[in-house]
Amino acid sequence: MEKKFLQLIPLCLMLALLAGGCAETKQAEVVAAPAAVQQEPTVYEGEINGVSERAKSISIMVGKGDQAKAMMVKFDEKTKGVNQAKKGVAAKITYEMRGSEAYATEFQLKLAKLPAGVTEIKTPELQQLISDKAKIFLVDSRPAARFNQSHLPGAHAIPVPLLEEKQAAVLPKEKDTPLVFYCGGPT
Repeated sequence: MEKKFLQLIPLCLMLALLAGGCAETKQAEVVAAPAAVQQEPTVYEGEINGVSERAKSISIMVGKGDQAKAMMVKFDEKTKGVNQAKKGVAAKITYEMRGSEAYATEFQLKLAKLPAGVTEIKTPELQQLISDKAKIFLVDSRPAARFNQSHLPGAHAIPVPLLEEKQAAVLPKEKDTPLVFYCGGPT
């Protein structure tokens, strides 16, 4: 038995040397923890179903048709732009996961993108054009009932469905007349 024990000593010494040595004490290396993996921002885009101030949550419909589903996102005092959240508006919500719950970090209205060649004018610029009686063709694209309640001076009521149906037939014949469209939303 003593002979077997003596045969194991070289094996034990080799293992000890491989594991860190026996005569030399190594100072432990300080290894920095890997930096947190930066995750891509997570985003929901869709129409707001509802906002609850009491529950501090937003319900947003994500996807189209049969693939659409309602997602819940919580918000807090750090959430940017949440005061714009209203039922029925198109929105983009950037969120982060805190445990198993999604928390909105930023709320943005999802505005329509203007086609190439179309420029946006701001309210003061339009106001100036109207007061100068500039030659423009002003189109109110809201539903007729909204137009009848109130509209800008000189505006023509051409709701979107009518424009889609009749297209150029409802626009001026002179092709050099600037067209200015407005609606009820922030575009």
